[in-house]
Amino acid sequence: MEVLDCRGLACPEPVMRCRNLMKDAPAEAVCVLVDNAAACENVSRFLEKKGYAVTAAQEGESLWKVSGVASGAASGTLEGGEEKSSASAQGTKTAVLITTEHLGTGDDELGEKLMGNFLATLSDLGESLWRIILLNGGVKLAVKPGKSLDSLKALEKAGVSVLVCGTCLSFYGLMEAKQVGQTTNMLDVITSLGLADKVIRP
Repeated sequence: MEVLDCRGLACPEPVMRCRNLMKDAPAEAVCVLVDNAAACENVSRFLEKKGYAVTAAQEGESLWKVSGVASGAASGTLEGGEEKSSASAQGTKTAVLITTEHLGTGDDELGEKLMGNFLATLSDLGESLWRIILLNGGVKLAVKPGKSLDSLKALEKAGVSVLVCGTCLSFYGLMEAKQVGQTTNMLDVITSLGLADKVIRP
């Protein structure tokens, strides 16, 4: 079994170390050691997309062990662990990058309402809406009850991919509070922005 000790490595280094291991010669079994919940989720998701049966467990205050056993070929993945999407097959892929919980500057209460309206209106983009990426303060939208969270849940249910930065969730102490989307890392963010035909940043 290959063992990767990724403790102390900042996002997205644990996933990149796993990716590099897969490039050389995919191991039948791999064990990845990380020191935070966000890295645990990101590594687990990456290994699953690469066709591994994954188990993850916390074994100490700052130790998570992610184990993967090869179970078959991954289904349609791209560099960085990105999944091929139906939107990519249909043509235009629009990604929305959100870095704050408020829309615009000025009054935060107004900005919160505007963000709720913005997310509720995104469905008008139709099938071209591919992915929503939440970074920095934007991750709070995946936590706080209200119109924004309801809209994100509805969009995800409709097939829109929602990625939520794990480093940001950890920084704000919100890892356990996330209610929508997949915890992600900067490698997936960069890959997503590169794959998108259009990026909207409100």
